[in-house]
Amino acid sequence: MKGICSGRVAIVTGAARGIGRAHALELARQGANVVVNDLGVALDGSGGGGTPAEQVVAEIHAAGGEAFANGADVADWQQTQALIAETLERFGRLDVVVNNAGFVRDRMFVSCSEQEWDAVIRVHVKGHFCLSHHAAEHWRNESKAGRQPNARILNTSSGAGLQGSVGQSAYSAAKAAIATLTLVQAVELARYGVTANAIAPSARTRMTEGVFAERMKVPESGFDAMNPANVSPLVVWLASTESKDVTGQVFELAGGEISLADGWRSGPRLDKGARWNADEVGAAVADLLKKAVPAQKVYGA
Repeated sequence: MKGICSGRVAIVTGAARGIGRAHALELARQGANVVVNDLGVALDGSGGGGTPAEQVVAEIHAAGGEAFANGADVADWQQTQALIAETLERFGRLDVVVNNAGFVRDRMFVSCSEQEWDAVIRVHVKGHFCLSHHAAEHWRNESKAGRQPNARILNTSSGAGLQGSVGQSAYSAAKAAIATLTLVQAVELARYGVTANAIAPSARTRMTEGVFAERMKVPESGFDAMNPANVSPLVVWLASTESKDVTGQVFELAGGEISLADGWRSGPRLDKGARWNADEVGAAVADLLKKAVPAQKVYGA
């Protein structure tokens, strides 16, 4: 299959359903060989089974593409290391890692248990770390051997991570961490020929159907703005060699709209030139807040 990713090899995590499935299918349609990674778990991360991933592989094969299924736990150090090794053994190279896997255990902050918090942070934050680390290690070795990669890390943040979301404290914290991780990866890995970018998509998935039910309804006619496939063209372009000069960015996507997230940056400041007295600080903060751009509201506020 020919396209803008012809000859490239991509691992997509959480690729059996929703946005990850759309990524895998579009990457294959654009010529990439795809590793369809998925545990086949339920929305809250329970259960598991490889059948959904194998179904995506079958779709890719039926369309003339190349793919294989993999059931590694993305937050397991040894399993993700083995996933990189299997990819290199079967396809001979690795060019792209798309970190998409995740689940939710939504609770108001005061009701969130330690187990729920740990589970969400593990799959999202550690899940982004493990696979990307082993991939980056491979690309660093290739660069040092004189075979400079043209490689990509594509992470999945969320509007919840950029603005926060009521009832999703663990998920919001995890997605914010992923956005910041992306910035660090972009700077540190550039010398090895690796770019890192993140997306914050808005689409119909198992994680969003219950939270944003009204927005998920398909219109009787016209453009289905919440179709997960709307997200994938940008991901595929970022996975291609055409995107080599784009790194350290967080893109928000909704329907046919692509926007750049304008992240934390230094704002208004007051410098007294000496230590502040506690009774002076209130007036100083009030002055700063008058000059500052108002923050976007937390989702659900």
